[in-house]
Amino acid sequence: MNAPTAGLTSAPISPALWELTLARLRLFFREPGAVFWTFGFPLLLSIALGIAFRNRPAEPAIVAVTSADLDRALRSDAQLRPRLLDEAAAKEALRTGKVDLVVLPGPPISFLFDPARPESRLARALADAALHPPGAPPTVDKPVTEPGSRYIDFLIPGLLGMQLMSAGMWGIGYVVTEMRTKKLLKRLVATPMSRAQFLWSFVVMRALFLLMELPVLLGFAWLVFSVGVAGSIALLVGISLVGALAFAGIGLLVASRAQNTQTVSGLINLVMLPMFVGSGVFFSTARFPDAVQPFLRVLPLTALNDALRAVMIDGGSLATVSGQLGLLALTAAATFFAALRVFRWR
Repeated sequence: MNAPTAGLTSAPISPALWELTLARLRLFFREPGAVFWTFGFPLLLSIALGIAFRNRPAEPAIVAVTSADLDRALRSDAQLRPRLLDEAAAKEALRTGKVDLVVLPGPPISFLFDPARPESRLARALADAALHPPGAPPTVDKPVTEPGSRYIDFLIPGLLGMQLMSAGMWGIGYVVTEMRTKKLLKRLVATPMSRAQFLWSFVVMRALFLLMELPVLLGFAWLVFSVGVAGSIALLVGISLVGALAFAGIGLLVASRAQNTQTVSGLINLVMLPMFVGSGVFFSTARFPDAVQPFLRVLPLTALNDALRAVMIDGGSLATVSGQLGLLALTAAATFFAALRVFRWR
């Protein structure tokens, strides 16, 4: 039983296998898009990330203070960057992740921080060392643990927005291109179905899937992390629906002319990566320089995350999120009609 197996493994590569391998290589290198997204895009991404995360001194911890005396005391430490705010604004900045720590004047001096965030605990230790020399009065820790003020309350809406973006881009953009690669779209040309009907079917499908996804995600957050919704559930569903339609439109536009799955995968990553990093999924967009803030504000995922947090955490109304909803609706309409115009079956 072992002799035939040994003969097969030791046999040289057959001419047919060699020619088939060469044919696959030639087909690949004849697709400029596939070559770029396989070799060029990873190199460009490595360069960009290498510049962004190059070796440099540690960023100072951002601390909100409510008195000028505390502000002067903490500025003497290069590891701290104090911001003078009133108490309500300081607590709001901590809740939204714009600062790592809030220091309230005493006596005794109080530290408000989120114990679930490592940077918040580090800022507390640095501020305590700067304000509490030997013989000074003791300080008081006030960990923030109530729902709505924790990091997890900030994180869940961002993850929900990221899920809506990923589902729209991969669930629509990749699937349409795969259908084109398999010649399925070519067969649909002969049917009485119009191009608009075909594209609308993906949009409607995405809306129906959202109605199944949203209860699961929100229910899990509530059961496991006690993350609730302070505002209107109906408004939250509406925001999620408009956001899902916006990313469905982007997914259709990306897939309108992509010739293969390698090309569309690169395009999807190219569109999603800036929003993963700059739209406030895991940390506040306030940590980016002021010069890039206008660009971050117009990203669809930034608008979606801000609107979701406004309703889930702050109990915001329709008027509060009207600007974000307008941007998402405009994105949905513009990308869908652009996709309808440039879409090709083959």
